[in-house]
Amino acid sequence: MKKEDLRIVFLGTPEFAVESLSRIVGEGYNVVGVVTMPDKIAGRGHKLIQSPVKDYALAHGLHLMQPERLKAPEFVEELRGLRANLFVVIAFRMLPEVVWSMPELGTFNLHASLLPRYRGAAPINRAVMNGDTETGVTTFFLKQAIDTGDVLRQERIDIGSDEDAGSVHDRLMMLGADVTLDTIAHIVAGDLTPVPQDKLLQGEEPSAAPKIFKDTCRIDWTRTAAELHNHVRGLSPHPAAWTLLSAPGADPVELQVFATRLTDEHTTLPAGTLLPDTRRMAAATADGRVLELLSVRAAGRKRMAAADFLRGARLPEGSRLY
Repeated sequence: MKKEDLRIVFLGTPEFAVESLSRIVGEGYNVVGVVTMPDKIAGRGHKLIQSPVKDYALAHGLHLMQPERLKAPEFVEELRGLRANLFVVIAFRMLPEVVWSMPELGTFNLHASLLPRYRGAAPINRAVMNGDTETGVTTFFLKQAIDTGDVLRQERIDIGSDEDAGSVHDRLMMLGADVTLDTIAHIVAGDLTPVPQDKLLQGEEPSAAPKIFKDTCRIDWTRTAAELHNHVRGLSPHPAAWTLLSAPGADPVELQVFATRLTDEHTTLPAGTLLPDTRRMAAATADGRVLELLSVRAAGRKRMAAADFLRGARLPEGSRLY
């Protein structure tokens, strides 16, 4: 097939997907339709929020669809009427077979992990939370079971020991756009050889990256310093790790933690106990190592350096995190 004959429908929602959509349009591909989530009400003002993909589609005059139900007959017929050869999916909902089986060249997805590792909703967060030293992006043809289709292209990056999920997200967003364009080009050329994920396992089991909830984000001070450091950076800047701060004679305060530093210091204080240090905010961990908190936010306040929070809070000796 010639490039000019290719008709693409793009399905995606967040900022992560916009970079790829922008690059597809910029390369001159014919994007005949964009599908994104319906607008939602959010925030204290209950404002109607539209997705970043919708913002881009409207700004560039692309045909936009926001179905409530992906199996709705009217949506399926509208989609079929676009006569697309290829569907590209990035950070969208699970598609029914009536949708993903529609285009003659197939439907491929860009996933922010090295499949079959981290199948699921939160691959970037989970990779950093688990202390992985590398991750990447994968394109694969969709089939019914989520994130299990045959792999088309894959690229890797290293994860820095102090890098947070936000930084990894941004780098994978750019790399993902490159891999998306590369995948489309090879589909047009007809020279791809999809690889079943079973062949990539190398004796390992597929791993999951389940959705993250508030309870997932709570800091468990019975873990080692390294595990806590990974937990914090894997959830930063969003949705953010959190803990409760208890000071003698005061009610507990919820504290979000955005950055920490592993130190070479050790202490015999119980895990979660804050060191009696007025210059910095540092806590004992389960393996006796001291973890310094660098950036925090108390409920109802702005994010700040932990040392500044400590100076303002004037915490008495015996204060702890739990």
